[in-house]
Amino acid sequence: MARERKFSMEELFSAAKELLLIHGYEGFTFSLLADRLSVSRGALYKYYENKDELITDYMIAELNQFLTDLQKIERYDGFEEQFDFLMNLIFDMPEVQQMIKIAVQIPVNVNDKVKENKAHLDSLHLDMYKHLQSFINLGKKEKRLKAHIADGLILGFIFQTIAIPNHFGVPHSEWVASIKEIISHGMFTNK
Repeated sequence: MARERKFSMEELFSAAKELLLIHGYEGFTFSLLADRLSVSRGALYKYYENKDELITDYMIAELNQFLTDLQKIERYDGFEEQFDFLMNLIFDMPEVQQMIKIAVQIPVNVNDKVKENKAHLDSLHLDMYKHLQSFINLGKKEKRLKAHIADGLILGFIFQTIAIPNHFGVPHSEWVASIKEIISHGMFTNK
């Protein structure tokens, strides 16, 4: 039996994140987490009734951190600088996309805490898009974004680029630069 020891929420969330990225939602268990933290499963149940409460609490913390980082976009002048900042932020936190996919798998009706956390996650996700409205408005004002394309589609397209698999092992900096180029200028050459 694992010996009891204290752990911080930071340690708990860090271990949960690591295991979620390795095993996904279905493979994540309190047993794996307890082993990783060198504690008993009972120690985890003192904080959370089930894995869904823990995962949603972790995701709220992670999304709050992302939103805090995202607010720094306002420090940059002009759409081009803000676009570069946003793309770098997205690609510096590639696990956000995986976590969004995991969040979708979590059933809402587990208990009231999970239901509340899922609603909070949905609210934070909408806040993220609302926060980026000034970014979109600036792009359209500077005529860098086409006015007729829906704002949500533009943001969704930008955020979904992180999910494009790099099967050929293109170096990270080249990969990100190429995605920026495709978003900014398309992939067709001018004849």
